Amino acid sequence: MTNKRHIRPYGDTTGDGMIQTSFTLPVPHGPRADGAALQLASKMGMDPAMVVHSKPIGEDFTFFVVYGSVKHIVDLDEVRVVEREYPLLSPAEINAAVKKRLRRKLVVVGGCIGTDAHTVGIDAILNIKGFAGEKGLEYYRELRVINLGAQVSVPDLVKRSRAEKADAVLISQVVTQRDAHIHNTQEMSAAFREAMGDKRPLLVAGGPRFDPLMSGELGVDRVFGRGTTPGEVASFLVHALAA
Repeated sequence: MTNKRHIRPYGDTTGDGMIQTSFTLPVPHGPRADGAALQLASKMGMDPAMVVHSKPIGEDFTFFVVYGSVKHIVDLDEVRVVEREYPLLSPAEINAAVKKRLRRKLVVVGGCIGTDAHTVGIDAILNIKGFAGEKGLEYYRELRVINLGAQVSVPDLVKRSRAEKADAVLISQVVTQRDAHIHNTQEMSAAFREAMGDKRPLLVAGGPRFDPLMSGELGVDRVFGRGTTPGEVASFLVHALAA
């Protein structure tokens, strides 16, 4: 397969530039609303565009699906992402690696910091029920997991992590406003540096609003975004602790 640098969206035929997008406008459903949607699509660079679906949401709002062509080209050489540099290991392989390298259980402390009361993210990684068909870290025989739950203060997180002699600290931020997830994570990493210096545990942040490229800015060792599975996190911990 040829490694292409420049690509365009694909709809009906290769390289036709066709895309589909959806949005809501604060306009009552009807012809005027459809016209407003087409005007927005045009300003977004979709030409031609057509409203393929519109539906009223209450009395004063309309939801749209718009299909149209764009002239934009994607330069793959300019795409910046964090690619996984370690292999995904099975639970058995992770248990064996921890037992061989640490000769004790790997201690993981996790929780939601700040005012975030949504534990769905941290629970998906830590709880035995897991996520996406994978068991959570509690399932791993050679891992000891302490889930602190929601609205954990940074001082309490640092204190508990020291008491448990944590190898890794996992924090989650799901619902935040005004970049609170960034400020909370920076506060957390600064507190660990001040309290423990180079002996601090691995710091891992996760949540749908995090950019994996921001680990340096946030002061953490890794950032995981939407869709991360327990196996990815466990494999990273083994990789990082072996480095």
